[in-house]
Amino acid sequence: MKSRTLIALLSSIGGGLVVAGGAALGARAGVKGQRAASQRVVEMLPTHAEWWRERLHHEGQLTYLAIGDSAAQGVGATVPSRGYVGLLARRIKHRSRMTVRMVNLSVSGATTWGAKKDQLPKLRGFAPDVCTVSIGANDIADFHPDKFERNIRAIYAAVPSHAVVAELPCMFSPDRERKVAVANEIIHRVADELGLTVAPLHTITKRVGIRRTFFNTYGDLFHPNDRGYEIWASAFEPAIDARVDTVAAIRHYLSAREAEDLGREAGAVANARAEQDTAGADDIEHAHRPGRMDRLRERVTGSIPIPGAQDRTGTGSEGPASRSGDVGGAA
Repeated sequence: MKSRTLIALLSSIGGGLVVAGGAALGARAGVKGQRAASQRVVEMLPTHAEWWRERLHHEGQLTYLAIGDSAAQGVGATVPSRGYVGLLARRIKHRSRMTVRMVNLSVSGATTWGAKKDQLPKLRGFAPDVCTVSIGANDIADFHPDKFERNIRAIYAAVPSHAVVAELPCMFSPDRERKVAVANEIIHRVADELGLTVAPLHTITKRVGIRRTFFNTYGDLFHPNDRGYEIWASAFEPAIDARVDTVAAIRHYLSAREAEDLGREAGAVANARAEQDTAGADDIEHAHRPGRMDRLRERVTGSIPIPGAQDRTGTGSEGPASRSGDVGGAA
C-alpha cells in the first residue's frame, strides 16, 4: 500500500515537473517569437514611412490628413494601406466618389510632444477636407498628466475644427488602464472645449475583449494586425462619414468664397441648405402623388388623373367637365 502511495506521489511530482517544463519552454518560445516580431517591426518602419511619403505626390479632389504615431503608419498590417488610415482613405473615396490625396504626417514612435514639435509645423502647408488625430499611446509608459494636457491642447487647437480625434485604445493592463483613463478624460475635456469630435477608440477596443484583441494584434503584442486595424477604423467611421457628407454639401451649396467667409459655420449652412432642398423635393413628390380619394376615383371610373391639371375650383384647363369618363362630365 505504501509503495502504491509512493509511486502515485512520484508520478504526480513528475507530471507537475513536465507541465512546468512545458510551460517554461512555451514561455521561452513566446518571448523569442515576440522579440523576432519586434525586430520585424523595426524593419517595417522605413518601408511604411516611404510608402506614405510617396503618396504625398498624388493629386486628389479631396485631401485627407492624418496626425499620429506608428498606428497611423499602419505598422503591424500586411501592407501600409491595411492600417486604419489607409482603410479610412478608401472609405472616403467610396463614399464621396472622388479621388483622395493622402497626407500622412504621422511618425512611428511619436508622443504628443513629438507630434506637437514635428507634425504641427507641416500641418500649416495643407487645408485638409478630412483630418484625423490619434496620438498619445506612447506617452503612457512615462505618463505626466500636466504635460500630456499641454501637448494635447496645442495639437487640438492647431488642427481644423472638423478634425476627428481619437481616444487612447484599451490596453487591458490595470496599471496602464489607470493612466489611459486619465489621458482619455483629458482628450474628451479638451476636445469638448474646442468643438472637436472624439472617436470612441477605447470603448470599441475594450468591447472586443482581451482574448479577441490578442488575435487582432501583431506578433509584437503591441501593434494591431489587419483585423485589429479594421476595428480601429470602425471607431472613426461614423464621424468620417458625417464629415464627407458635409464636404459634399459645402461644395454643392456654397461657393469657395462663401465657404471661406463662413469658416467654421460653412458646414452648418451647407447642411441646412441641403435639408431645405431635400424638403422641397419631397413636397414636389408628394404634390404629384395621388391622394386616397384620387386613387378611389381611379378604381371606380377607370380614369387616370393628370397631376396639376385641376385646381380646387374645377376650373383648370382640363377640369371635370372637359374630360369624358369623369364623374359628372359630358357624355
